[in-house]
Amino acid sequence: MALDELYLPPEEIQAATCEVCPAQLLRFGAFDVTGRPSAENRYDPARGWRVNVASGAPTCVHPYRVGLPPALYATDGVALPPAEVPTPVPDARDLVLPDDPTLLEAWLVAVLRCSSPQRMASALTQAEATASERFASRDVVAAMRRVMSHELAGR
Repeated sequence: MALDELYLPPEEIQAATCEVCPAQLLRFGAFDVTGRPSAENRYDPARGWRVNVASGAPTCVHPYRVGLPPALYATDGVALPPAEVPTPVPDARDLVLPDDPTLLEAWLVAVLRCSSPQRMASALTQAEATASERFASRDVVAAMRRVMSHELAGR
């Protein structure tokens, strides 16, 4: 069995992660995971994902989406944690609306994961209104459709 199959099947990884996440195409361990986007892990349009600027390794910036704790798996060869390690959870910084539209999905996931099932409808309504103040409606709707199809199915 492949290491990444210990965590999620490939189709679930693709549904759970951002469209620009290296987990969409690479096996777990072949990319780094950091706690958040920063200047040290810039998006590289030529490669289609963020990279660790020091090592050039592909980098995921949403540990709560990929299900791995932050570590330099590709850069330093850090071993993958056992599958029983709990998935990281979003923190308060993940609940701040991003400026970058490629981060909108991750923000929506964080909002939903921090909402109780009883508040889900109101959280979605508020998230849509908030995101629509900054992003084009088509971007908000596309992100909400993608996120809701995965996040609500898991609740």
